[in-house]
Amino acid sequence: MRWWVSALWLALLPSAACAQPAAVAKLAPGTPRLLVVISVDQFSADLFDEYRPHFSGGLARLAGGTVFRNGYQSHAATETCPGHSTILTGTRPTRNGMIANAWVDQSQSRSDKTVYCAEDEGVPGSSSTAYTVSPLHLTAMTLGERLKLAWAGSRNVAVAGKDRAAVMMSGRAADQRWYWNGKRFATDLRAAPPASVTRANAAVTALLAAPQPPLDPPPVCIAKAGIIEVQGGGKPVGNGRFARAAGDTAGYRASPAFDGTVLALAAGLIQDLRMGAGTSSDLISIGLSATDYVGHTYGPGGQEMCLQLLSLDRDLGDFFALLDRSGLNYAVTLTADHGGEDIPERLRLKGVAAARVDPALGAVQMGKQISARLKLSGPVLLGDFSGDVYFDSSLKPGDRARAQVEALAAYSRHPQVEAVFTSGQLRRVAMPTTSPDKWTLAERARASFEPKRSGDLLVLLKPHVTPIADTHSYISTHGSPWDYDRRVPILFWRPGMAAANRDEHVETIDIMPTLAATIGLRIDSTSIDGKCLSGVQGAACPSR
Repeated sequence: MRWWVSALWLALLPSAACAQPAAVAKLAPGTPRLLVVISVDQFSADLFDEYRPHFSGGLARLAGGTVFRNGYQSHAATETCPGHSTILTGTRPTRNGMIANAWVDQSQSRSDKTVYCAEDEGVPGSSSTAYTVSPLHLTAMTLGERLKLAWAGSRNVAVAGKDRAAVMMSGRAADQRWYWNGKRFATDLRAAPPASVTRANAAVTALLAAPQPPLDPPPVCIAKAGIIEVQGGGKPVGNGRFARAAGDTAGYRASPAFDGTVLALAAGLIQDLRMGAGTSSDLISIGLSATDYVGHTYGPGGQEMCLQLLSLDRDLGDFFALLDRSGLNYAVTLTADHGGEDIPERLRLKGVAAARVDPALGAVQMGKQISARLKLSGPVLLGDFSGDVYFDSSLKPGDRARAQVEALAAYSRHPQVEAVFTSGQLRRVAMPTTSPDKWTLAERARASFEPKRSGDLLVLLKPHVTPIADTHSYISTHGSPWDYDRRVPILFWRPGMAAANRDEHVETIDIMPTLAATIGLRIDSTSIDGKCLSGVQGAACPSR
């Protein structure tokens, strides 16, 4: 295989290895001075299980630590913002406010009533698609914020392929935060860019200026190849090799090169900022987004995803090797913000009764039908095919009541809809205390319900119904309450850790308190939803 991504490391890092750590004193002996928390966007537990035997680099190293193969993003809104919000706050979306990637706020004076999860909509000219990045809407503290409160010298740094990944994992008190904005790595902070950021942007500019030849797939990936015709206007997929024309930024983003760049930049930031070399623990959170873009663009079941994951495995190995050579005392946690399911066209070949969503289920289309039946004016409904649906705030109370009756009936009788909940119903659902794999649909929905932001209705599609009808852009997605979207791996590793495969069902909200226990940081258990995972080597969980 031609591993062209790794050449970026030479461009992004100076010739010397990471700076040797200075003497440290404050923390207990053996405490990691650098916590590395990695989120691989759309890396389902199903993908981890499938490819685990083929990993030989960084993912193989992590799989030799403590492995929870049944981790859960336990809420129903399995999207990027909610998922990343759980990892380092230890809270579910119902507490931290991240109910979705975006929500409708009809009180907005602007014409665009949709608010992006990492947007400061109060900035003049901001919109849900051309926004000013901000952690404004995250209502829970991150581990990095807590570190800085406990130890003034601690650094809280984030780098990611998506702004919302970097924002949700670092929170408000970030020292550095960098993310890809479609053209370069940018920040919403006033911090001066370290040299590694300048090098990264120059390296990516050079990379994009040249065409990219196709990767040479190994036998395991060739076995995944096969052309699949996509319904709804999309191009055939299944045997892609990531060839790319010069200037193709969308192709770069949905390729292994994207994660390679982010990891190289993370290594550069660790070096430039001398992270892990102080008297207290530092945290770097890394959001790797290429797996998500590959999944959306090609589906996770073909040769494209195979090439992506094997490349990610190699690049993580390079990243860890650099940290090894630095002499840093570091610990790594890796998980995902959500999972994902393959395209229905390929699933049907495997005997799965999968389908694309009926366009009539769109909130706008459904609203038009209700408006015609009840002789109402206005849009009646706002929202999407599934998830949060809002009633037009201009409806009179009586008209709204009639519209709700009609909408509940119309959604409930549709053969692709599994359940519809009103906001009133979800308010009355108690937060579950059982294992996340046992939760009812209502309990999953409750975990991502926030009264001020959530819709008036929550529409949940049946299993294996993909909420994408027009496939000219994306062909596969996530966001459902089903376990193929909820179940993710949670991996803990540090030098000398004994291998342990754990089958119990845990949650991503358990990561933060476990890491806190690893470095001796006390957490008020009433301020979070997660619990410390006992048995993770080095984590001294407090007694309950």
